[in-house]
Amino acid sequence: MAKKYLGMSILILLLIVTGCTPNQKDKTEVIQNTEEEEGETVIIPSLQLDETYYRTLFPYKESASRGLVVSNLYTKYDMKEVELGLFRISQTEFSPDKYLFQEGQYLDKKTISSWLARNSQTKDGLNPSDEGLTGEEKALKAPVYVTHIVEQNYLEVVDKKARLAGVSVGVSLNSIYYYQKEQYGATFEQPLTQEQIKKNGERIAAEIVNRMRQIEGLEEVPIVVGLFEQNSRNAIVPGSYFQYSVASKGANLSDWKPVDEEYIMFPSTDAEKKYRDLNTIFSNFKQDVGIYFSNYTSVIGRGYFRDQQLQKLTIEIPIQFYGTAEVIGFTQQLAVLMKNHFPAEMSVEIQVTSLDGAEALLVKEAGKEDAFVHIYNQ
Repeated sequence: MAKKYLGMSILILLLIVTGCTPNQKDKTEVIQNTEEEEGETVIIPSLQLDETYYRTLFPYKESASRGLVVSNLYTKYDMKEVELGLFRISQTEFSPDKYLFQEGQYLDKKTISSWLARNSQTKDGLNPSDEGLTGEEKALKAPVYVTHIVEQNYLEVVDKKARLAGVSVGVSLNSIYYYQKEQYGATFEQPLTQEQIKKNGERIAAEIVNRMRQIEGLEEVPIVVGLFEQNSRNAIVPGSYFQYSVASKGANLSDWKPVDEEYIMFPSTDAEKKYRDLNTIFSNFKQDVGIYFSNYTSVIGRGYFRDQQLQKLTIEIPIQFYGTAEVIGFTQQLAVLMKNHFPAEMSVEIQVTSLDGAEALLVKEAGKEDAFVHIYNQ
């Protein structure tokens, strides 16, 4: 049904907004289904949150492979980043000003699951056969390379009809292969080299595009493929995309382009090595938090870097509170420390949580000295 749906044009109900927000007086233009071409009436919102967000069709159509990301990726951080990172790559080919977003409708659960299997389990398996190999031999000779495939669809409006204009695919790859030497025994780790990850990622991506070209509706559309290096099971920062390629209309993948993105935990040895000044700033902030409120458990920072430049620093502070006054007082002090420690040009977000959930949120945008502060349930 999904293939048939996107193979046809989608008739649109255009929502025309006259103010900053929709209201009952907003006018709409309804375009009925025609006899010549079967379609489904949908709504396109005229409002766009900002230039980095795609508008989506309503009613919203969920991914044909919904739910697989939870079972296929190790951490919640990778689950989120494998999609968000693909959004950023897609923007290089499908501008949010021109294109609409829809979750993937072509690669369903059955298809992706069979592609992620080993070749010894199914002929469609993209991972190497492990037939006759022990656990340790698998790690050395035939590790699992690809762990997940995420699909995103991008549509354009022509003559008040929304048509599929392109597809983006994220290929998640292991950086560490986990295995057991015997059933129910201890779990061991086998790190994969960058050469292994890159070589097998490119091979698998080429085969994915080749198979997608056989699917009705995808024969001619551009296909963008990004390679995502998954982080370890215990990591508290996500992995990242390291390169992408574009298969133009009806073609296979062309040259690969590097993606210079990474997530760094603060404070850490890695942060000290790569971004010493920022690591010092964060460590001083963390120290002052401890002076004001000794009952905190940790202060964890996650920095997102693009082209080796910090784009955003997100800080999580889990604390046990004993009353509303503590929450308010601690949040006020954080706002002061935030202003004193972090330069105005930095984008910083602080999330304060407790066992009861979110307690406070502080957001300082780049170029601003003062933060937006919200205390929940007040």
